[in-house]
Amino acid sequence: MTPAPIHLAGERLLLDPQGAAFWPGQGLLAVADLHFEKGSAAAARGQLVPQWDTRLTLDGLAALLRRWKPARLVALGDSFHDACGAGRLAPADRARLLAMIAAIDVTWVLGNHDPEPPEGLGGTAMAELRLGPLVFRHEARARSDGGAELCGHHHPKASVPIRGTTVTRPCFVADAARLMLPALGAYTGGLDVRDPAIARLFPRGGRVFLLGRDRLFSFPLAGRRVAAP
Repeated sequence: MTPAPIHLAGERLLLDPQGAAFWPGQGLLAVADLHFEKGSAAAARGQLVPQWDTRLTLDGLAALLRRWKPARLVALGDSFHDACGAGRLAPADRARLLAMIAAIDVTWVLGNHDPEPPEGLGGTAMAELRLGPLVFRHEARARSDGGAELCGHHHPKASVPIRGTTVTRPCFVADAARLMLPALGAYTGGLDVRDPAIARLFPRGGRVFLLGRDRLFSFPLAGRRVAAP
């Protein structure tokens, strides 16, 4: 894996091709939108989907923890697909998650899908976390309230033409004030970076970092055109 370095508010961050961000200065790994137990939530509504998403997402998270060996893990909200998701974890999945984070300082940033702290999983739950010049929150704020932010929520993705076809992949989106992370959950969809919900947060443009197998592919994100009055 070859990470991509960026600077945000004077801090050096490393973007992992799997979709996480590592802050070497704090030994901190940030992930977004794990959406554990989305499969079981769908099954409860009568949808016939394999309930393997939590296991697959845990596999991905375990690989990131092995690679970066962080002292702190920050989950940027929607770690569970709904308020009861933590209670639906299979015993084996719960035990595995607890073992993975036993020696790590974990912060569960609360999201719109999981507005309450997960029960029985330890760590600290909060609406947002501020460390130095960086703010960790679930949903981006259109106007800065001081510092630069890391956020999730929108599940950004982008499409690029390659060899006569189009490849669509999750991506990071970054500018001088914000880093938006892709969703890490196995069953999460995505929103195109050109959608107004994302584009309005990057009015002057930025950079897209498309997830590849072992590296990231970067290209500029054009700013929004404002029509003349």
